Amino acid sequence: MFDTTHGVTTGAVARRLGVSPTTLRSWDRRYGIGPATREGGRHRRWTPADVAMLEEMCRLTASGVPPAEAAREARRDREGGQDGPPVDAPARRPARQPGSGNGLPLGDVRRECRGLARAAVRLDSPALDTMLQDVVAEHGLVTAWEEVMAPTLHAVGRKWESSGDRYVEVEHLLSWHVSTVLRRTASPGRGPVAAGPPVLLACVPGEQHTLPLEALAAGLGELGLPTRMFGAAVPAEALDAAVRRMGPAAVVLWSQSRSTAHHALARHVAGSAFGVKGARTCPLVVLAGPGWAGRNTAAGMPRPAGLREALTVLARLYPAPQPQTQPEPESPSDAG
Repeated sequence: MFDTTHGVTTGAVARRLGVSPTTLRSWDRRYGIGPATREGGRHRRWTPADVAMLEEMCRLTASGVPPAEAAREARRDREGGQDGPPVDAPARRPARQPGSGNGLPLGDVRRECRGLARAAVRLDSPALDTMLQDVVAEHGLVTAWEEVMAPTLHAVGRKWESSGDRYVEVEHLLSWHVSTVLRRTASPGRGPVAAGPPVLLACVPGEQHTLPLEALAAGLGELGLPTRMFGAAVPAEALDAAVRRMGPAAVVLWSQSRSTAHHALARHVAGSAFGVKGARTCPLVVLAGPGWAGRNTAAGMPRPAGLREALTVLARLYPAPQPQTQPEPESPSDAG
């Protein structure tokens, strides 16, 4: 609980967020990410609005946004917000199970996140593989990604960012196992694939973060929708050639941070026409990832908030699967 009258100390906030007090002081000094008021003009005391700003700063930097840019966004949120959650906001979900993620800043998460974090810190590959497969089997891909895999990956990223080069091996191992499970989920042979042109998935030039796109590819595979996964840092010329050669139903462009968001490329792809003369068409361009936030690139380009919404947008491009009917049995009169 926070003392809303006097605020809380830097040490208490650091423990809550899983970062060092030195990091918070550095953010205050370099980027102005500090408390709105100071006790006696010097001592830092953090209000709930200040802590919410820091949580946003941690989220943005963990997702790849440069610290200076993340600081501007976090400050803007505080200046336009209010102390505490909005009246209509849902109550914060309590932790599903108490326990430790071995020092990772997990916050209020599903119990599976804590077990996954502990296995990752121990570098326990067999446990990671088993846990990830079990959570997909039990909860389904979308819930597994949004409520278990992504929060744990973000926690590892925050720990890495606040600890220098420590924990990089944890992040690499966890990412590899998450990728492995996602590719198994997206593997062919899970059922018939819908007819029609595919969905092309690509990271914009300079963007190396592929795991969210791999989760989307897995979700499309579960739905039986055709996909082409191009992966990280696709050059603009190669993407243009692929679009014209394949004639995709949609092109999903992933950008993790504003420094990689390529708005001109998105508009170019959206205007790429293909097909026979008189019946030419253009792909739907879907802007995925936090890098596209804060700017309206063009009308008609959906910007889904997460995996579930992205799957809903793309599934609308294909006809609903029709139930298979069994052939009528032959009547005795037909048999001879």
